[in-house]
Amino acid sequence: MATQTQTLDTSDIDQYLGKVMDFSPLREPIATNDIRRWAHAMHYANLLHFDPAYAAASRFGGIVAPQSFPIATDDGHGAAPACVGCIPNSHLLFAGDEYWHFGPRIRPGDMIRNERIPFDYTVKETGFGPTAFQRGDNNYYNQNGDLIARQRSTSLRYNAQAGGAAVNEADFDEPEWTDDEIEALEDRKFAWVKMLHELGHKERWWDDVAVGDKLPERVFGPHSIASFATEWRAYIVNTWGTMDLRKNDLEALGFTREMAGYENDPDMLLVNPELTDGAYYGPSRGHLFPKYARRIGMPRGYGYGASMGSWVTDFLAGWAGEHGMVVHTVANYRGPALTGDVTIQTAEVVDKSVDEEGRHLVHVMHQMVNQRGVKMCLGTGEIALPKKPD
Repeated sequence: MATQTQTLDTSDIDQYLGKVMDFSPLREPIATNDIRRWAHAMHYANLLHFDPAYAAASRFGGIVAPQSFPIATDDGHGAAPACVGCIPNSHLLFAGDEYWHFGPRIRPGDMIRNERIPFDYTVKETGFGPTAFQRGDNNYYNQNGDLIARQRSTSLRYNAQAGGAAVNEADFDEPEWTDDEIEALEDRKFAWVKMLHELGHKERWWDDVAVGDKLPERVFGPHSIASFATEWRAYIVNTWGTMDLRKNDLEALGFTREMAGYENDPDMLLVNPELTDGAYYGPSRGHLFPKYARRIGMPRGYGYGASMGSWVTDFLAGWAGEHGMVVHTVANYRGPALTGDVTIQTAEVVDKSVDEEGRHLVHVMHQMVNQRGVKMCLGTGEIALPKKPD
């Protein structure tokens, strides 16, 4: 474990707080297949986001992106404004996301831009020793200037040597699943998909929801290197040439040389694009390679924090249906999705209200655990549902 004698130099962060950062613009409008690829990678089997006939019969009249999609248009999984300033010899992990959704839906043909503003930070003692909890805002707009969503991302930044010292060797090996266990798991996974089918294009009425109701569980996995690589590729920036990339010196942020590299470097992209893929070389390689996962404190390949936040949104939005909308979520990440594990999402209705805008809201507490009951994510959400006509 990390020792209390370690220090963390965060003095360089202050100069960036509250100032708009640069970003990497998309080169082409959002394509229908960008939306399909995202829904597929996030395990979100909602026909509204990939089947043209079903979507045409919906209230939208065609395919729209999931509410979780804005982050797919960013060049840093939403982490950039939560990773400014140099912290020498440090690593980074996602710690949480807070989202506000404002209503406009992303459709094929839209151009999305992200206004990024570092928000704040604080230093606390954790299992990694002194750790900076750094927050930053991503404001996603369409070509009309409509604010679609705000994501307040939280990162953990900590001493590199503390990461390797904190890894739990007992979790190096993946769990083994029997054929019978996998078959039972598939039944649980499909139960949530059937809920989507049964709701279809109908309303989920606010009037019919009661405090104490539990949302149907959502299960997916077991996760694997293949499933994490599929997620990685669904973030638009991770396909060569899709953005006018900003120059970003990861070593100047304090990343160790082995975890820095040329991820999304616009100059190297024109020379040797293989080196610009952070999943193979650089800060994201720990997700797919246990050797590097263990150097930052993870026991084996692990999923993306940005995807976990998207899983939360999709879970609540799928239950709400096409006439509802997730308006606010808080997701605090407690542990990663590891290869070989499954993810189980549950939620309970804890309140109902009508806000100052006249929206009828359902308030939930949600959580995400693995098959052993280890908590991966805890948080809250507010979902707007239609009210029955008087």
